[in-house]
Amino acid sequence: MKRIDIDHAEGRSRRIDTPGHHPEREAQPRGAIRRGKRPIDHAEAAERFLAAPDHLAFHDQRLWDLRQKRDREAFAIPEWEELRDLASSIKDYALANLDTLLEEFERNAQANGITVHWARDGAEHNRIVVEIMRRHDAPLLVKSKSMLTEECGFRDHMQEQGLAVIETDLGERIQQLDNEDPSHVVVPAVHKLRADVAAVFAKTLGTDPDNHDPAYLAEQQRESNRPLILGAGVGMTGANFLVAETGTVVVCTNEGNADLSANVPPVHIVSAGIEKIIPRAGDLGVFIRLLSRSALGSPITQYTSHFRGPRLGAEMHVILVDNGRSARLGMQQFRSALKCIRCGACMNTCPVYRRSGGLSYGATYAGPIGLIIDPTIDQRKYSALPYASTLNGSCTAVCPVKIDIHQQIHAWRGIMAEQKEPSRTKRTAMKAAALLLAHPSAYRVAVRTVGTVLPHMPRFAVYNPLNAWGRGREVPNAPRRTFHDWYKANRT
Repeated sequence: MKRIDIDHAEGRSRRIDTPGHHPEREAQPRGAIRRGKRPIDHAEAAERFLAAPDHLAFHDQRLWDLRQKRDREAFAIPEWEELRDLASSIKDYALANLDTLLEEFERNAQANGITVHWARDGAEHNRIVVEIMRRHDAPLLVKSKSMLTEECGFRDHMQEQGLAVIETDLGERIQQLDNEDPSHVVVPAVHKLRADVAAVFAKTLGTDPDNHDPAYLAEQQRESNRPLILGAGVGMTGANFLVAETGTVVVCTNEGNADLSANVPPVHIVSAGIEKIIPRAGDLGVFIRLLSRSALGSPITQYTSHFRGPRLGAEMHVILVDNGRSARLGMQQFRSALKCIRCGACMNTCPVYRRSGGLSYGATYAGPIGLIIDPTIDQRKYSALPYASTLNGSCTAVCPVKIDIHQQIHAWRGIMAEQKEPSRTKRTAMKAAALLLAHPSAYRVAVRTVGTVLPHMPRFAVYNPLNAWGRGREVPNAPRRTFHDWYKANRT
């Protein structure tokens, strides 16, 4: 039998050395500083990430590597665009019939022996989980990776209740031990170098701080977590898809940790956003083909698990969480963000995300998709995020369900401008830019003048507090002639 090697990207990392720098010595940059309801300063946090050249180089190359793998997998399937169209139309149908499909899922899940709960917000979700754990006298819960629980502030709430939560996903566990949020929806610790992980494990698990070998570090985490999984009273997973037709929960992972969390403890709780519904089991094939290829550039996830009911003698609960999704469904401009299948492809291709790191967004959802979702959760707090984009459209081009991401980011900028959310300085600068761009002759004169004068200006005159663009990056040298001049000379 012919052996097929799968280039599984998630578990692979390689050393990226930057000449003149020492990865082991560079401190890991931390994320955005949260100051209550004040707007998140993405630019400030990104500037600190840019000032860490080894982390920056690794992060950029690692994510671009995933993007390239995604392209190879996508281009290998002739019907790729048809799959994207089909996935998009299935999601459109699901959103248009969300109420009836959720009720259908509830009926079929209950018929399978699953207890279905409804939670209007994160607080209700957390309260339901606490009640289940109290009823079973279970002080420890092991969970698989779930962005929804991050949204709900789940771990902090459980800690306040005196209940322990242990992450079983390797990246998520690293982030938990380092008291950080995930920086990416698929690879939560992608911003960390091996030396960072070794330092975290040495501090929290007592491992060798000088041993940066990934196999050693993964084994140490496994040895630490397995007894906790065996002793937990409750296990929790998220859900990639909820199948209305059969009442089935489908979870895709690469480490098998979701299967351990679901099958070892006597109680399995599923936390699922209501937008995860799809109509039929036959629709699954479309999304399964798109998901891993878009996320990691691998043809399929290692484990695609279907949970249709509780094991013999065990319990299974599904919590269907709204937490603002119904309100988002009513926002015509932004409702299609609910089609997102959390593959992270838009993050891997985004030049801003790759060079600023996910934690600089200061929100549960980072990257291009986060720029759409976060303001719907708290418009003032995340008012600066829609500007963390070049609007190049690459995010839209790779989205497996064809969400018009960059257009929605642009729409959010319009809303922020109407409500005067950007600072006065930024609004003034944007008005000046709009005035210049509206007059082509003036624009061409300005470009020629800047291109001639800029190389001769002293550095302090270019890189000063007024030049926000110049923080963290060098102004490029202007070409000898503009494109307009070239076009005029060669094409007219």
